[in-house]
This record gives sequence, C-alpha cells and structure tokens, in this order.
Amino acid sequence: MIAFDLNCSNGHRFEGWFASSEDYSKQQSAGLLACPICDDMTVQKALSVPHVPKKSNQRSVPVPIADVAAPPAAAEPAKTDTLPPAVVEFVQKLAVAQSEMLKQSQWVGGQFAETARAIHYGEEADRIIHGETSADEAKALMEEGVQVAPLLFPVVPPSAKN
Repeated sequence: MIAFDLNCSNGHRFEGWFASSEDYSKQQSAGLLACPICDDMTVQKALSVPHVPKKSNQRSVPVPIADVAAPPAAAEPAKTDTLPPAVVEFVQKLAVAQSEMLKQSQWVGGQFAETARAIHYGEEADRIIHGETSADEAKALMEEGVQVAPLLFPVVPPSAKN
C-alpha cells in the first residue's frame, strides 16, 4: 500500500491509499477519485516530500512522546506531547558533557572491571577509562571503593564505528 496526499480543485487536502502508483493512475483516469469533503471529482496528487527521519543521535528538536493511555481512533491523528524545552536543553548538555569526557577517556571494552580495579589499587597508571561491565560487577566495584559511574547515553565501541 502507498499513501498519497491529494488535493481537490476546491483546495481540500486529504489522504488516499492505493495498491501502487499505477493503481492511483488507473483510478484517476477512470474518474473514481472524489474529495471526501465536497465530492469534487477533480483530484490531483499534492506536492509532498518523503519523510526520512534522522537518526536518534542526530535529532535537534524535541522528540514526540506518544500518548499511550488510549490508542487514537482511526480517523484522528495521534496525540503527542513534547518534552519541555528546559528538559531537552538539559539532556543535550549532558550528552555534550559525556561526549567531551569520552574524548579524554580510554576505551577498555570488556576489561573495564579488571582495569578499574588495577587503577584503583595502583597496579596501573591513573587515567580515565570507559568500557563494558555487568550491573553486578559495577556494584561490586562501588562496594570496594572503586570510583565508577554509569554513562547516561549509549557508547559505540571504537571497533564498531564506521
């Protein structure tokens, strides 16, 4: 199925669903299309731009939060709320701060717990590191007095970057 934005000659804009572009053309040439608002039979495709969403890490505007209390009726648009601008700004600042901190940090991958302990006990040079570990292992590190903190945003390991 494909959805097209359509216009009638009276300026009403509406959506039509078709099996294909060819199906739209056949219905239009056969005079089967009519405006659902005024029944005008002069219907054309409206100019539209395809929606290509940005990756989640490239969004610079508030991300809509779906209203999950009740699904919208078929004819109603989905209700959305956006995060308050102050919250968006705060989260963006946190993301920038984490990114800057990671530039000064060494990726140690799955060896995080072992490396953090070695640094804590003076067996390795003191430095800032980041990597992967389980929640239980992170808790054990904290109980030992090793200073660790979870990263607030996901980190792509260097080996997985393009």
